[in-house]
Amino acid sequence: MDTLSLPTLLAFFATAIAIELTPGPNMAYLAILGVARGRVAGLFAVTGVALGLAIVGGLAAIGLAALISEIDWLYQAIRWAGILYLIWLGYDTWRDARRPIEQHALAVSNWVFFRRGLVTNLLNPKAAAFYLAVLPNFLADVATPSAFLVLAAIYVLAATLVHTVIVMGASALQPYFVQPQHRERLGIVFGLLLVVIAIWLFIATRA
Repeated sequence: MDTLSLPTLLAFFATAIAIELTPGPNMAYLAILGVARGRVAGLFAVTGVALGLAIVGGLAAIGLAALISEIDWLYQAIRWAGILYLIWLGYDTWRDARRPIEQHALAVSNWVFFRRGLVTNLLNPKAAAFYLAVLPNFLADVATPSAFLVLAAIYVLAATLVHTVIVMGASALQPYFVQPQHRERLGIVFGLLLVVIAIWLFIATRA
């Protein structure tokens, strides 16, 4: 066959949706951002996440992701960079929650959240693991780079749909956290949650 069959495409899309609905760094960060910063900031982050997933998918298609997974020191460097970046995001979430809302609005551009979403996924070894361990199982019909890229694009689409729903739902709660004391408590909780996710990533990606 020269093209992927429709049942294969639908099965892969359903698998991608199911995987993205399981708790992980993207889901937690976007939910936190939607509640703390609102819909627009969250959607900027969703766009960054999508670009990050697309880049990792492209690297996997040309074999670089497999190469990284085989070079232990390089894999570990990316792994630790992702873990430390999540810890830093936890600290930054706590710090920003202590600022007055007016000061926060002036200090932070939405492009910051786009960049954070992008970097978080470029440094997330779990994204590369999906492309290397799960996606190839759906290439029995057509094992070509173009077919790989088609499935990678479907995965990015599925992830973006799930992430958008998460942000829209979480941002609906934002009006309940405009009081300074509520924002500070939320910052502590969300900051600690990101640190917990970093610890989870450390355990889950340990060789």
